[in-house]
Order: sequence, then C-alpha cells, then structure tokens
Amino acid sequence: MDIVLHFADEYVLDSVWARIVPLHDPVSRLPWHQHLSSNFTTIASLPQSAWPRDYFFRQILSLSVITLIGINLLYFVFAGLSYKFIFNHDMMRHPRFLQNQIKLEIHTSVKAFPMMTLLTLPWFQAEVMGYSRLYDNVDQYGWIYLFLSVPFFLLFTDYAIYWVHRILHYPSIYKTFHKPHHKWIIPTPFASHAFHPVDGYAQSVPYHLFIFLFPLHRYLYLGLFVFVNVWSILIHDSDMITGHPLESVINGPAHHTLHHLYFTVNYGQYFTWADRVGGSYRQPESSLDPLLEVKKTL
Repeated sequence: MDIVLHFADEYVLDSVWARIVPLHDPVSRLPWHQHLSSNFTTIASLPQSAWPRDYFFRQILSLSVITLIGINLLYFVFAGLSYKFIFNHDMMRHPRFLQNQIKLEIHTSVKAFPMMTLLTLPWFQAEVMGYSRLYDNVDQYGWIYLFLSVPFFLLFTDYAIYWVHRILHYPSIYKTFHKPHHKWIIPTPFASHAFHPVDGYAQSVPYHLFIFLFPLHRYLYLGLFVFVNVWSILIHDSDMITGHPLESVINGPAHHTLHHLYFTVNYGQYFTWADRVGGSYRQPESSLDPLLEVKKTL
C-alpha cells in the first residue's frame, strides 16, 4: 500500500491536500508544523500543503480513501467480468438461489467495505511507516528467493486462512460473524466480498501478517494482494467443473461450491492440503453439481 500511496501523492493527492490545507493556512502555525518535513511534493514550485506526506493524519485519511476506492473498483470490475463471462446464469434458477440475491450480495459487500477498511488501516499505516519487511532491491535477497517467495506466501496464507476460516465455523462465532456469508448457498461472483466486516477482515489478516514476518518484494506483494482478491471472486461462481489434472491439489471453484453447499468441508483458499490434513476435504464430483437441481426444474 505504500507504493499506491506514493503514486497517489505524486500524481493526485499532493495537489488535493494543497487545496484542502494549503501551507499558508493558519493551521500551519500549529506546533507540529514548526519543523517542516522534507517529505513535501517533489516539485517545490507547486503549491504545498501544510500537511506533508509523512504527517500521520494525512496518511490515515489518504489510505482510507485509496482503500475504499480500490476495493470498490476491484470488486465491481472483476466480479462484474466474472459474472458476465464465467458465471453460469442458469444457476439463478436453482431453488436455493435467493430472490434479488445479486442485489443483496452487492449491498452486503458495499456495506461491509468501510468497516473492513477501518479494521485494516493499522496494517497499512504500519506498512507506510516502514515497519514491514517489504524491500525494493531484488539483489537484497536474490532472484531465487523472489521466485520462491510466491509459493511461500500462498502456502503460508492458505494454511493460516484455513484455520481462521475453520474457527469462524465454531457455533459461538459462526452465527454472528460467518453465517451472513453462508446466506449465499448458490453464490455468484458478487458474493466473494459479501461478508460481515469482522469475518472479511479476519480472513485477510494472514496477508498483512506475512510481510511483517518475512521479506517480500514490494511490487510482488502488491501483485499478490490483487491476485488473492481476484481469486476470491473466481471461486464464487458456483461451478462444478471436475476431472481437471490439478483438482486434487488446487482448491478451485468446485471445491468452494461444495463449501457453500455443505458448510463444513473445503475451508482452504488455494490448495487442498490443509483440508486433507485437517480431515475436512471433500472431492468434487459431477453428481454433486448444483446445476443438476436446476435441470430438474426445466
């Protein structure tokens, strides 16, 4: 997120903050402005803000706006594309597909985004302040580590999310925090982010935690962060395509469809190994395809 904030400052927010809190504004006489930061805009001739880039309150507000805009764009663009080109619209005739479900999924998601953003801000702020182990120079850890860090990130977060997800299914927790997501028995891609805010945040913690425990290239992390959100969208298309070579390894849409149908199986995010170890794995089969229920109604 520090990369995104940097470019947002460089091309948009420096001028925005210069208009909102200009350097000549009387607020600039407050004590925290007595020592001006060196982190103003890179072009000194441009109007300056009394709130420099490294001012905490400016960073928090900027991160909030960037995160809300980013998650809404990512959600509507990729869920919309998946809904249009991948999701089988016949599934909307399934007897357990809710009336106005897509509208409800979108409403639940959009309603959850502000609180999820608020809960996530401490991680982003700590990252921006330099407390993470993100790095810029590939030579610092080498190309081998760069490539290996991708499966390492996926395996670490997959196993951590498995346990977060499984804990969310404990009856005392499930009813309040995770049951709203299981309202969608036959989910569409728009259900991918239709969580209770605490549920959505809890399952995102491993992504944030990783970069405070292990080194990861800054741009690679940004790419992986986008990827995991897109993956979450793709596995919510209710399909039951079976028989592909990686079916026993990759926790794909068919596996997650079974999770929404049967609740206590296939908690994993990317791989099947955690479910196999934890005894919660269920193999997708064509006989379990929810589309069969749709065909009965035709």
